[in-house]
Amino acid sequence: MRAIGIVLAGGNSKRMRELSNKRAIAAMPIAGSYRSIDFTLSNMSNSHVQKVAVLTQYNSRSLNEHLSSSKWWDFGRKQGGLFLFTPTITADNGFWYRGTADAIYQNLNFLKNSHEPYVVIASGDGIYKLDYNKVLEYHIAKKADITIVTKRLPSNDLSNRFGCIMTDEDNRIVEFEEKPLIPVSSLVSIGVYVIRRRQLIELIEKSALEERHDFVSDILIRYKNLKRIYSYEIDSYWSNIACANSYYKTNMDFLNKDIRDYFFKQYPDVYSKIDDLPPAKYNIGSVVRNSLVSSGCIINGVVENSVLFKKVYVGNNCTIKNSIVLNDVHIGDNTYIENCIVESRDTIRENSTHVGEEGNVKIVIEKNDRYVL
Repeated sequence: MRAIGIVLAGGNSKRMRELSNKRAIAAMPIAGSYRSIDFTLSNMSNSHVQKVAVLTQYNSRSLNEHLSSSKWWDFGRKQGGLFLFTPTITADNGFWYRGTADAIYQNLNFLKNSHEPYVVIASGDGIYKLDYNKVLEYHIAKKADITIVTKRLPSNDLSNRFGCIMTDEDNRIVEFEEKPLIPVSSLVSIGVYVIRRRQLIELIEKSALEERHDFVSDILIRYKNLKRIYSYEIDSYWSNIACANSYYKTNMDFLNKDIRDYFFKQYPDVYSKIDDLPPAKYNIGSVVRNSLVSSGCIINGVVENSVLFKKVYVGNNCTIKNSIVLNDVHIGDNTYIENCIVESRDTIRENSTHVGEEGNVKIVIEKNDRYVL
């Protein structure tokens, strides 16, 4: 593909509540064995984007460890590769990333030293499959300056968490409002953009001179009437996990066989770092219904409509319903958990009960003195 990739994975959101206190959102576990960023990196690899930069900042330790080798996503070539860029103190700059545009500006040499004519920019918190080649072909056909990938949400799922977009009959964007209080359109940006590399350098340098640091508000919205900015609409599955309830719903979506097969049994594949763990063990008396149970788990109780990540121990006479249990959790005997997200590296005391409200998931953290993955 005639493009390089940039993955924006440095942000944080208070909407994630305690879940983002010790990890980046792009490192959030998904569907038992994956991380959020795996989906974007897999899209890059499957689209033959051979050179990808991941811009990290907030609580990036676990994310950096996950990305310690590029071989899992097949970026380990003589040409190209996977690059991790964190804020760097230099003689000319002493700032952390002050926004998405500033993050790109502080790593502008990555763009200037590349030779591919186009850039694919994507966020690290989206769960979806997409062939970026098709977006690039559309971008060229429309003679666009910038192409934004969009998704039309159902009327009952409109949210002020996204950028709302309105287009004309040719799909050119005429209105773009970031996170409006009252959404005026069901068409939202999914945080994926295609732009010519030289034009991106020009826009980023101009924004930096004007002390403008956000890519969406200071470039996309500011130039919507000056540049030819087009919408490329997708109709396949997409979810953004940047709030706790959305994160919970996204994981629960993987209990749907059609969604699970779409991601894991249909080409192209989704790749992730592999851990050498034994298969899950189901002891006598355990009952598991409609759940994802990952490698390294030991089940003694009842698990229904839940997602258990790696190395979870479920004690005797336990019941887990409609819940997500993250990595390396020990659940004591006679425990009842429903409508909850249990934080990783946690120990849930025996004879305890944790129940969240439907539509407002409860986050369970009892003993959390270990490093969270």
